[in-house]
Amino acid sequence: MKIIVVGATHAGTYATKQILTEHPNYEVTVYERNDNLSFLSCGIALWVGDHVSDPNKMFYSSPEKLEELGATMKMQHDVLNIDTDKKTIRVKNLISGEILEDSYDKLVMATGSAPVIPPIKGVDNSKVKLCKDWNDAKILRATTPKAKSAIIIGAGYIGAELAEQLAVTGKQVTLIDGLPHVLTKNFDPEIGLRVEEDYKEHGVKLAMNELVQFFADDGDKITVTTTKGSYTADFAVLSAGFRPYTDLLKGKVKMLPNGAIITDDYMQSSDPSIFAAGDSAVVHYNPTGKDDYIPLATNAIRQGILIGHNIEHPTVKYMGTQASSAVALFGKTLASSGLTESGAKARNVAVESVTLEQNYRPDFMLTTTPILMRLVWDPKTRVVLGGAFYSSYDCAQSANVISLAIQTKMTIDELSMVDMFFQPNFDNPLNYVNALAMAAVQKSVGRS
Repeated sequence: MKIIVVGATHAGTYATKQILTEHPNYEVTVYERNDNLSFLSCGIALWVGDHVSDPNKMFYSSPEKLEELGATMKMQHDVLNIDTDKKTIRVKNLISGEILEDSYDKLVMATGSAPVIPPIKGVDNSKVKLCKDWNDAKILRATTPKAKSAIIIGAGYIGAELAEQLAVTGKQVTLIDGLPHVLTKNFDPEIGLRVEEDYKEHGVKLAMNELVQFFADDGDKITVTTTKGSYTADFAVLSAGFRPYTDLLKGKVKMLPNGAIITDDYMQSSDPSIFAAGDSAVVHYNPTGKDDYIPLATNAIRQGILIGHNIEHPTVKYMGTQASSAVALFGKTLASSGLTESGAKARNVAVESVTLEQNYRPDFMLTTTPILMRLVWDPKTRVVLGGAFYSSYDCAQSANVISLAIQTKMTIDELSMVDMFFQPNFDNPLNYVNALAMAAVQKSVGRS
């Protein structure tokens, strides 16, 4: 069988590896626009903040490794057109300029996503940086040592982490977002407001609920004007989100309005010869039971592996995702899985929620630390739909407990009684996740 893989960041890399592992005799050709693959962009802020031992280790694979498995690698080749009727593609060699054609029996669409770049005046200024790929990472790494100030536009995970790393390395930082709070899409205000206090304590100026109007080059600096004010710094970073990079298949397969390719349980698009995975595709979001667009490396890797399992015949079903995630900011751990209350409202999902703050281990220990926790559930079925944690204690793995609870459709009653160990070094006789679920049960009883 002849397979063409378009794009090789995470989904494309893992799909190629899995296809050739299970079908070593398949003819697999990978077309990638860049000169590298498998770059872990979530490490960019960490590299900027000098937490990376070797930036080359931010790549977990290479063209050579895929070639060893049997893939034909076409690096720095840009796919210009996909003819789904003839099952052919037209490609440009970005080095020689040569145009060539190739054919496929099945095609893997793993083109990923592109940064959202709003059409506003001055956005193309050289002092406005991006934070997406290896080239962006090198530019930011070269820019930051010489700069004394920076403006970060977008307070999602990428912008929030980059703003934190710049602040702790002594830069004057302004963080701008059009939403009400930092990390609004990941955490409810009960946690988000705590995070904002951490930023303020470290000198970061927050400009929430502000939309960027235009950029102005002031010679050595750049000024960002928003709906509420103007801010000046040595450089700005645009991290306002991502969109699926799927124009090649527009009108040829079913998509969400934003362009994310809709797939079935086996990662197959509406065209049975085309599979899609990663940031170019939808995910099945288990808290709602619906397709959603949640670009995460974890989703991309799992979907890529599934394509390898299912490329010949539908074999292994997609389990869906809870979009679990975590980040460390100013010595605090923030972790979440599933729906927030505000996220549920945006999706028209009725939920109930509870907030609990308590020490993670007994008070008789010489030290202990409080954890601020949130739990979200379906008020009718009592099934867990989401949870979030915030603490200077490393509580990140708690999000994985919530993820399992959502995945298995566990109720708040069941989660409250799940067997978890007790050892004073680590937790209380009633583990804090159990305690959070018990608080949910008590609240639901009070309202019944």
